[in-house]
Amino acid sequence: MTIIESEKVEINNSAEKVFNYLSDFNNFEKLMPSQVTNWTSTNEECSFTINGMATIGMKIIEKTPHTKITITSNGKVPFEFKLYVLLAEVDANNCIGQLTFESELNMMMKMMVEKPLGNFFNMLAQKMKDIK
Repeated sequence: MTIIESEKVEINNSAEKVFNYLSDFNNFEKLMPSQVTNWTSTNEECSFTINGMATIGMKIIEKTPHTKITITSNGKVPFEFKLYVLLAEVDANNCIGQLTFESELNMMMKMMVEKPLGNFFNMLAQKMKDIK
């Protein structure tokens, strides 16, 4: 099992507000870096292309209010995965956010994607700080 964790980031917003924002894929586009193109989304599903990598489809499959959003690969993807958005409330106006990726990758695929995905998830985690 390959597990890639983003850095933990402090978000100056309540876990409830961040959770509600991230529970809708239509909001994710604002968090994506410039190398993400061809974005399409509904509340529960999205697809996009990461330049130089692949087209990715994702679907929200479970929401645990204010603490966890479970996302899975959806559609034509190079490999199956789960992505967890984890939130921990610090106080009424602050929370900690982290992304955790899990996939059964062969050694060759792991070597190819581990660093770019780690950088991608760290970039998304940093962008979560901007959620208002």
